[in-house]
Amino acid sequence: MSTVENFLSQTEEQEVIKAIRDAERLTSGEIRVHLEKSDNGNAEARAMEVFHYLKMDNTKLQNGVLIYVAVEDKSFAIYGDKGINNVVANDFWESTKNTIQSHFKSGRYKDGLIYGILTAGEQLQHHFPWNHFDTDELPNEISKI
Repeated sequence: MSTVENFLSQTEEQEVIKAIRDAERLTSGEIRVHLEKSDNGNAEARAMEVFHYLKMDNTKLQNGVLIYVAVEDKSFAIYGDKGINNVVANDFWESTKNTIQSHFKSGRYKDGLIYGILTAGEQLQHHFPWNHFDTDELPNEISKI
């Protein structure tokens, strides 16, 4: 992995954003991707901090999912809010993370992110289907610090 600015090309970023929009189209759930330089030694703890910083814990049904990547540390984590964590299988996040990791190890960062987004989106659609009262509560762009 390289610097945050070079982790994805502009075209790849747009493809990831499209995947977020596609994944959220049929659910009230929210998915975000966050990139930063370092997780300060603990990707899971940093993902939780970023989740709160991005106000992802403010979704009505507690169904936000963050895919966090520390580019220079070559680490990442998936953080799901209480609502989604309570309904997915116990090994769901770990198996999703393993598949993302296999893409990352091959240098296919965009593909790994899109896989994670769409996989999370399938679970969100199943457990939190969209209805006409739903609004997109959070931005879909990739956040960076």
